Amino acid sequence: MTDNNRNPIRSIFAPVRALFVSDASAGILLIFVAAAAMLAANSPLASEYRELFYGDLSWTPIPKLDDLHLWINDGLMAIFFFVVGLEVKRELIAGQLADPMKRRLPVVAAAAGMFVPAGVYMLVSGGGQYTSGWAIPAATDIAFAMGVLGLLGNRVPASLRLFLLTVAIVDDIGAVLVIALFYTPTIKMIWLVASVVVVGLLVGLNRARVSVFWPYILLSLVLWFCVLNTGVHATIAGVVAALTIPMKRRDGNSMLEKLEHGLAPWSAYLIVPVFGFANAGVSLQGLGVEALLDPLPYAIAAGLVVGKQLGIFSAVWIAVKTGFAEKPDHAGWMEIYGVSILCGIGFTMSLFIGGLAFPGNQLLIDEAKIGILSGSAISAIMGYIVLRMTTTHPEEDCNDRGDNPANA
Repeated sequence: MTDNNRNPIRSIFAPVRALFVSDASAGILLIFVAAAAMLAANSPLASEYRELFYGDLSWTPIPKLDDLHLWINDGLMAIFFFVVGLEVKRELIAGQLADPMKRRLPVVAAAAGMFVPAGVYMLVSGGGQYTSGWAIPAATDIAFAMGVLGLLGNRVPASLRLFLLTVAIVDDIGAVLVIALFYTPTIKMIWLVASVVVVGLLVGLNRARVSVFWPYILLSLVLWFCVLNTGVHATIAGVVAALTIPMKRRDGNSMLEKLEHGLAPWSAYLIVPVFGFANAGVSLQGLGVEALLDPLPYAIAAGLVVGKQLGIFSAVWIAVKTGFAEKPDHAGWMEIYGVSILCGIGFTMSLFIGGLAFPGNQLLIDEAKIGILSGSAISAIMGYIVLRMTTTHPEEDCNDRGDNPANA
């Protein structure tokens, strides 16, 4: 009797079946969204694509947000950052970041994974007019990176999945701080004071152990509007508001996790894809050969591909060898290297920072997008290949027998 589970045809289509596991689906969706955006921006519908997102709205309740692109980047993405804030708080209080020993490795790795790519970027770009883009390759896209990892099923040890997720979360904390500190040109003090007052009210709700969602949601919207008018990017309000959500209700049931679980699918499968479609489209028709050969795209790609893996892997190796932190359980060095490469997938946060780094300069924004997309794609492919070739865990035998539906 033929062993169908070892059928080469089934093996060929195993990655396709893996698209439907939870880790992979959100990341794969982003790949299709990015491809669709590039096609739209370079098709006969290019003018309609640009008009849809950048054309002036006939009416808007907030004059500062006068096109759909601004509503997405300043409004819709605030919900994404709110979910990030919920994840960060949960990890700090009840997750991997709550244990001082366990958080050492991801914190050190994430820090190196921001500083080294920024250094590589500055070295390749030469600074000058490109200096403000130093933080673009410092970000890691959680959904995209976890999506690629999800394609490998159970081949990758659970400890490395957790390591990647934790590094990406710490990376997000760093990215939020970078946006707040380095991409805020002017601050309007009246609105800043109003924002502080609203934050105080949110904290008061928390201290009073208010266990219903609507007062937090209402004040979070007020906070978003105040921050929007301060000059600080409005999405920061999402993170700050999330940190005030109580972990538990008065009756002991989870409050933060319930809200996170309710919003996370909307963030992963609607908000981030809409953002990606609005921001990943680059019209190559407007870019001459000179623009494509400019240092900016190469600097960003180098930061993501070379800087990320160099910074993260070196930091992990030094931390483990010096006894500062423990290596992830059941993980080999080549597997850690493969995950370090995957951290070079920037996409969402990199595109976001790219728009803030070169305001009003569409040429540099488009060049930055090319660097982000190419660097992220190379990191995804390289990381997948390295992990696919080096993972040799007992689960692999189980997968080969077809016991795991995601890898059969």
